[in-house]
Amino acid sequence: MTTLRDQTDTQFAKLQQSKPEFAKQIESLLAKARDFGDGKDAIAVGQPAPDFELPSAKGEAIKLSALLAGGPVVIMFYRGSWCPYCNLQLRAMQNRLADIEIHGGQLVAVSPSVPDESLSLIEKEELRFTVLSDKDALVASQYGVAWKVPELILDHMRDDRGLDLTKINDGNGTVLPIPAIFIISIDGIVTWQYVNVDYRHRAEPEDVIAALRELY
Repeated sequence: MTTLRDQTDTQFAKLQQSKPEFAKQIESLLAKARDFGDGKDAIAVGQPAPDFELPSAKGEAIKLSALLAGGPVVIMFYRGSWCPYCNLQLRAMQNRLADIEIHGGQLVAVSPSVPDESLSLIEKEELRFTVLSDKDALVASQYGVAWKVPELILDHMRDDRGLDLTKINDGNGTVLPIPAIFIISIDGIVTWQYVNVDYRHRAEPEDVIAALRELY
């Protein structure tokens, strides 16, 4: 079976082929970010998860504490629907959603995109979990996973991909979440987390399912 890591590695290989010099710069930048410890202040296992209320892609107000009344919550912070690595992760989690739910989990994905921009029309039709809009990455900041994006990446997004993050995120054009997953137990405590400032590396769905299994 192809893992999510296999898929993200393939995605980066495409960038290495099309823009080798830029790919080298990204490798160096992300290595420095890891060495600097970006993401080290993320909410740790055993700590209370900050409660929040955010609008969904469908315009509903969703509160974490209300969700927890129905079972453990898996919160996945991602950068946005414009990010190919995020889309690979969204689809990978969608493919294992039944297993997540069998083990009591409720999957919630959070990005700083405004509701109208957080999902394409096709994704709104296909994804069967809740997608929330965290304007200005305020909740990401509460969870310790807000990241000020380096100019190299911002320039690439603007000049090479034609992405206007200020518009997509309704004013916030420089702060994105570090890709992260937190599992929150029904008593509001973080029981498992995966945080990696290297946005090419994501938690495997199988690891999330295994962590949920340990709650029971």
